[in-house]
Amino acid sequence: MKRIDIYYAGEHYSVGGRRLEDLRQEVEAGLAGGVHWLEVNDGEGMMRTAHLLVTPGVPLAIVPIPDESSPAAADEIWSDGGPPVA
Repeated sequence: MKRIDIYYAGEHYSVGGRRLEDLRQEVEAGLAGGVHWLEVNDGEGMMRTAHLLVTPGVPLAIVPIPDESSPAAADEIWSDGGPPVA
């Protein structure tokens, strides 16, 4: 996986060097605790660290971005919903 894009309250951020499932578990555990500060990257080119306050009711989307140099296998599962759709 190249990176994971994060859409938070209408803004775009990213996370690199993480597994999708690990990030999902971190967000879920943080929500279970009430609030959680999620460390992400902000900006294009020169990245800046940003901290997003994850709380119930705040819109948050996690989007895995595949590495184009390593195409995903046709039967690879990206989510609990099944194989990717072309």
